[in-house]
Amino acid sequence: MIPRYSRPAMTAIWSPESRFRIWFEIEAHATTALAEIGVVPKEAAAKVWEMGRNATFDVARIDAIEAVTKHDVIAFLTHLAEIVGPEARFVHQGMTSSDVLDTCLNVQLVRAADILIADVDALLDALKHRAQEHKMTPTIGRSHGIHAEPVTFGLKLAQAYAEFARNRARLVAAREEIATCAISGAVGTFANIDPRVEEYVAKQMGLTPEPVSTQVIPRDRHAMFFSVLGVVASSLERLAIEIRHLQRTEVLEAEEYFSEGQKGSSAMPHKRNPVLTENITGLARIVRSAVNPAMENVALWHERDISHSSVERMIGPDATVTLDFALARMTGVIEKLLVYPAHMQKNLDRLGGLVHSQRVLLALTQAGVSREDAYRLVQRNAMPVWRGEGDFLTLLKADAEVTQALSPGEIEECFDLGYHFKHVDTIFQRVFGHA
Repeated sequence: MIPRYSRPAMTAIWSPESRFRIWFEIEAHATTALAEIGVVPKEAAAKVWEMGRNATFDVARIDAIEAVTKHDVIAFLTHLAEIVGPEARFVHQGMTSSDVLDTCLNVQLVRAADILIADVDALLDALKHRAQEHKMTPTIGRSHGIHAEPVTFGLKLAQAYAEFARNRARLVAAREEIATCAISGAVGTFANIDPRVEEYVAKQMGLTPEPVSTQVIPRDRHAMFFSVLGVVASSLERLAIEIRHLQRTEVLEAEEYFSEGQKGSSAMPHKRNPVLTENITGLARIVRSAVNPAMENVALWHERDISHSSVERMIGPDATVTLDFALARMTGVIEKLLVYPAHMQKNLDRLGGLVHSQRVLLALTQAGVSREDAYRLVQRNAMPVWRGEGDFLTLLKADAEVTQALSPGEIEECFDLGYHFKHVDTIFQRVFGHA
């Protein structure tokens, strides 16, 4: 997590100040619940809230205490006692450190998910707007990187929209998966704390009680969460690579916005490079790098160990902050993307009509030619065009075997670009609905 690729709202979730504030809320809510069931004095619970609600927790002081105790939660509780006074002895009754740490982490991940969902919503809006704008803008579809058949640029963007709509649903599911609370004490048996405390804290923190928490919340939940982040990052990379390919000099069908005063190269003043989408590609790799460690965290020893802890202290902030930045960057790229329909048409025409080969093939079979012979006739006329020796339509009209099956008019009809777009409306309705 570095400032260059960070945005304030997401970064704030992971600050020490935010973490200690969440720890306080968990402890204070638990103390209130303990007071309600008569385990601790109500005036003590009230004093905890009175002294801690607006307190500024001294990060340096907590760090100094931890340097001695070698235990972060004890260091925090010690500092909290300095703020609250004698009533602090009723804080953390029957609880264990993981109750605080795991519940806090899940609160942070839920808040991070809320930001990421909002990020995806913004990207969806941008994709929808640009897809509608270029709904019928002809461009070439490519398979294996080679010209295939015509599509529209709007369809490319509609595909991305549908993918990120799925990603939004995945993030919502991941948020639900991670939104659990554990206040169950050592080894998760509730021996020294009533389950009603957990229920109360969960409700106050916007979570649900973990059904069985051993001494930690099961890490399959976290593995699911970070796996979803990895999928979203991969979708970002797929879209970024599409734009990077379209910006290549030989293609130049679309390119990133190039602002006035921007420089593309320290050596070559003419350069306009796809630096934003290249950056997104790199950031996607960082997000995905969190997935495997999250998977490995699932296998903990017995009721608890802390092998997962150091991992999560890094991947929690890094993956969420990085993905937040990448999503926002992609939204900006799409909103300002420069699109060149004339270049798209030029590339469509580049192969001399070969992109219509399947239509000719099908027309021949409909006229009674066997598929094998039809394929041979079309390929026989296509290969010279591939080598730059004439155009496809002219060669087909000059081929006696072809014209024996198809009239010149029927051959020309196979070269109608609009034929390929007759179901664009249907696809758009599937993606965006009828509105």
